[in-house]
Amino acid sequence: MSSNIYLRAAKVSLDLPVYSQEQRSLKASLSVLMQAAFQPPRRVMRPTLRDISFNLESGERLAVLGRNGAGKSTLLRVLVGAYPPTSGSLQMSGRRQALLNLSLGFSQEATVVENILLRGIAMGLRAKQAHAIVDEVLEFSELSAKAGDRLRTLSSGQRMRLGFALATAVQHEILIMDEWIGTGDAGFVKKAQERIRSRVDSAQIVVLASHNFKLMENVCTKAILLDGGRIHCAGPVKEVLAQFQQVLRTPEVAQQASE
Repeated sequence: MSSNIYLRAAKVSLDLPVYSQEQRSLKASLSVLMQAAFQPPRRVMRPTLRDISFNLESGERLAVLGRNGAGKSTLLRVLVGAYPPTSGSLQMSGRRQALLNLSLGFSQEATVVENILLRGIAMGLRAKQAHAIVDEVLEFSELSAKAGDRLRTLSSGQRMRLGFALATAVQHEILIMDEWIGTGDAGFVKKAQERIRSRVDSAQIVVLASHNFKLMENVCTKAILLDGGRIHCAGPVKEVLAQFQQVLRTPEVAQQASE
């Protein structure tokens, strides 16, 4: 493997806007309620990630752990470029492949083939390369018969298959993914899992957020545990998993994690 592939985060922090409006009593007069209806909500920047640092080199696989709301999905979106850090730096060498929101970026009024071309180019492919993957994407997603249909006519399962086939059509050096596909038609799930395994094995760097502890032990070489948008601990996967399991044994935390 090439040794110049890396993914480095140095004190990455992210603030996201939250919109709030003053709460009023239900007994408020009609004039006050009308005023509230036309009063714009207040925009507040809320810290979401704080001082996230790690260094991944070729051959390393990082597990991202944390209970719901800890910042796992937000961190993945920073790593794929959806959110630019508010402060800190993110450096990488290599092409990124994201398996996050598989339906993101689709056009409801465009045809299936048009969506493949549009998403392919958005993923960084040249026009000729995007055209080259059309037949393979249609075949893998089992949508060849619907190539000319508008996306809005497809079922949610068909859109999921299309998004997955597109996201995994080309192998990249850095793979960033949220969970392991496990829903849908059993036949498709089986071949999708086989493709993910192939992509994980071939990628030089993998970042994986999941609730499947066994999967993380099998795939990842190191881990970070997020809590409140910060790294609570980092180290070998088994050690971080053990600490996370201790956290989850706390009654109030266990209740939050199940929500």
